[in-house]
Amino acid sequence: MNSQRPVNLDLRTIKLPITAYTSILHRISGVILFVGLVVMLYALDKSLASEQGFKEVQECLSSPLAKLVTWGLLSALLYHLVAGIRHLIMDMGIGETLEGGKLGSKIVIAVSVVLILLAGVWVW
Repeated sequence: MNSQRPVNLDLRTIKLPITAYTSILHRISGVILFVGLVVMLYALDKSLASEQGFKEVQECLSSPLAKLVTWGLLSALLYHLVAGIRHLIMDMGIGETLEGGKLGSKIVIAVSVVLILLAGVWVW
């Protein structure tokens, strides 16, 4: 079968719309939250088990690496929350057009960047 359709197999040259990037980031942030929840529940369990466990978790969370991980988890949570609110607004019929979708994606990214920077200031 000889197809005349152009085939682009180089993923680096494909230009995705901004709506695709926000959708992909929403899915990635959900996976990060799922994995991070396991780690945070382990830390919670350890901190509640004994006074020594609480001190160990407290010491661990004061390290720069733990602060970076905490900021990363908060960043994923904030982005996922903002993108989720966008989906709820779209479920009400607002911003369902192509132009509305693009504007909504830009708003999600802008609001998320501001919230993530504020979370970084709070964590550090």
